This record gives sequence, C-alpha cells and structure tokens, in this order.
Amino acid sequence: MVKLAYNANGTGFPIVFLHGFCEDKSIWFPFVEPLLPHHQIICIDLPNFGQSPAMPDATVEKMADSVVVTLDSLGVEKCILVGHSLGGYVGLAIAEFYPERLFGMVMFHSTAFEDSPERKQNRHKAMNNIRQNGVDVFVRALIPSLFAPAQKQDNHIRTVINNLIESAKNLPPENVIAAVESMLNRKERTEVLKRVSFPFLFLVGKEDAAVPLEASLAQCFLPQNSVVYILADVGHMGMIEAPQEFAKAIFNFINYCR
Repeated sequence: MVKLAYNANGTGFPIVFLHGFCEDKSIWFPFVEPLLPHHQIICIDLPNFGQSPAMPDATVEKMADSVVVTLDSLGVEKCILVGHSLGGYVGLAIAEFYPERLFGMVMFHSTAFEDSPERKQNRHKAMNNIRQNGVDVFVRALIPSLFAPAQKQDNHIRTVINNLIESAKNLPPENVIAAVESMLNRKERTEVLKRVSFPFLFLVGKEDAAVPLEASLAQCFLPQNSVVYILADVGHMGMIEAPQEFAKAIFNFINYCR
C-alpha cells in the first residue's frame, strides 16, 4: 500500500471522491465547489492514474488500503465516500475491510457484481488492444462510449470528451493494463452490501452502457438502508451529463447521513 496523491480543501464533515477508470481527481473539481463552505472535500488519485504512484500489481483491495493510508495521513477517521465506476469497486473494498471508516457510500455508475463472462472477455480484448495499439487509440474509442448518445450532440459535451481523451491518451500503457486487470479480477461484493449498516446511495444512468440499468437496479435492494436516484438521458458520466441532478443527489445524501 502507498500514500496517494490528493486534493483537499475546506473544513468540516469529510466527503471523499474516488474517480473512475482512465480519469483522475480533477474530474471532480468543477462539481465539488458548492460543497466547500460546509465540508472537507478530498479528491484522490487512485494508483496508476493522475499523480499517484504506479502499482503494477494493483488490485481493488490494494487500492482500498492505499486510500485508507491516505485518509490516515490527513487525520480523516470517517467520511462519506463517493466512488465513480472503478472508484466504486475500491469503495466497496473499503466497505468490506474498513466499514467503521464510512458514514455512507455513493455507488456512482458502479456495481457490486463481478464481471459477466462477456465483460471479462471484453477486458481481455481491451488489454490486448492497448498492447497492440497503445492508449491513445484505446481511449479515443472508450471515452465517447461512456456518454449517452443524445449527450454527444451537445457542443459542450463534445469539448469535454475531447479534453478527457487528451488527458488520458498519454497514460503509460502498463498502468492502464494494470487497472483493467484489477477490474477483471475483482470479486463480487453483494454480501458487503447486505452486511454493512451505513446508508448507500445508488446513482444510476438510465443509458449507461458500462453498468446497465438492470444490473444497477438488481443491487439496490440489498443494503439495509439505500437510496436510489436514476438519471434520465445519462450514460456513465453523470457528473458531466447531469451536473445539477448529481449535485442535488449528493447534497441530499450528505444531509441524510449526518
């Protein structure tokens, strides 16, 4: 486990944001500003992304340990955790091994189920694609696919997609492959959802191709205490596709957990 790069601002009730695959902590910056007057906002770079160290043998569990080490260094004993996609997988590992550290958790376009056989096959194809063609070609196909079709007609969204591609295209191939492998090998954590007592918020994109609506809804009834917010006309990037709805859901959940 290693200490990770982070951006921490504000004081008060701590909210921790974990980004998704081929992203970094800066994905959250435009959306957390309204929370700063009353909360400590901590955005963390997961291993292999942003300014955090490379982790060639990355697993979801090792990433979770590193997030906890980072929170320890900041003196954060307990928080609400918002995990987007890969960040949600890491968050569930924290929920399993460090449940006492969480007031609540947001599963944001993420799932407790392991990959289906077809999804695992696609992960292997992705790794081979990166080895053969590089990260640039890979992310130019991946990132637009994360947005709902109607969203991609918007000029602002197209600009954001291009910016995300530019940010991700120079990632070291070995880092991206290690991250894909960590997702491929993660275990199912539906039992964690059933066992923990703190609240969950499930933020679901109705047009999410990466985590389909049916798969998201199948996990929502498992926790003892859960809130479900379905974002219409949204794919896998709800903070960008529906920023006001995202902010409203987060605000309401924070108040619910306190």
